[in-house]
Amino acid sequence: MEFEALAPRTELADDETDRFHVVTPGEVVTSDSNYMRGHGTYSEGEKLIASVAGLIERVNKLISVKPMRARFTGEIGDVVVGRITELGPKRWKVDINSRQEAILLLSSINLPGGVQRRKSESDELQMQNFFREGHLLSAEIQQFFQDGAASLQTRNVKYGKLRNGSLVVVQPGLIKRSKSHFAHLPSCGVDVILGLNGYIWVSKHVELSPDLANQPEGLYSDENEEISPTLRENIARVCNCISALSNAQCFINDTIIQYAYEASLEFEAKDLLKEGIQLQVVATAKEMVRDAMQL
Repeated sequence: MEFEALAPRTELADDETDRFHVVTPGEVVTSDSNYMRGHGTYSEGEKLIASVAGLIERVNKLISVKPMRARFTGEIGDVVVGRITELGPKRWKVDINSRQEAILLLSSINLPGGVQRRKSESDELQMQNFFREGHLLSAEIQQFFQDGAASLQTRNVKYGKLRNGSLVVVQPGLIKRSKSHFAHLPSCGVDVILGLNGYIWVSKHVELSPDLANQPEGLYSDENEEISPTLRENIARVCNCISALSNAQCFINDTIIQYAYEASLEFEAKDLLKEGIQLQVVATAKEMVRDAMQL
């Protein structure tokens, strides 16, 4: 397929599958010589050709192709979900599904008590009380070091150690940047953190309070709260819905997750792992999104 004139780039919509062009390697993106070559493309005469399979992205006159399957490449301000892999001097290493492990400095976390001060030697001795290997956390990319590793921060109370939930892993390209990556699904009492690195955390809803920074047991506790069987099933159902959307290569946001959850209620949560039922749920969710956009 050849696009002589590409439509202007738009923000992520609910019905993304109809608004994005997918190309394969060797496919002509455009023959218009006014466009500049970006990542994932090469020129051949006056034609711009895709070198990878992915989505066409246009910024003014710059055209690039973003691979559908690729490691996460973050930007400053991105919300990520990660897993602690190593404890070092005044820092933790965090797996964020990128080419390099990210770094969380001791100076970039909230200390119990909520007081902003210089971290002391006693704080360094207590680092294992804050995060240990295997712990999951949500964070924001603060900056990048010279070697390209991301530096994270968890100073806001909405970031920090994750409990009371389950992790779902999808392709990073299926999650687009939006105003907020923290969603609450009121119909099932579940919170969702959409990490741009492809790690999605689904958990019990917890009200965030500024006073949380003054409660060490709330910030860094390893104990899960009591979760009712109904809420456990809701968390499992949402996780299975996200997996279904991922298997169908659908862009994932809080809206389509909500519609997929509603579409899945006629099935048992365990049956959502079956391919046929997944396709049916995804098709119904897409139709519900389209109907909502027409209102």
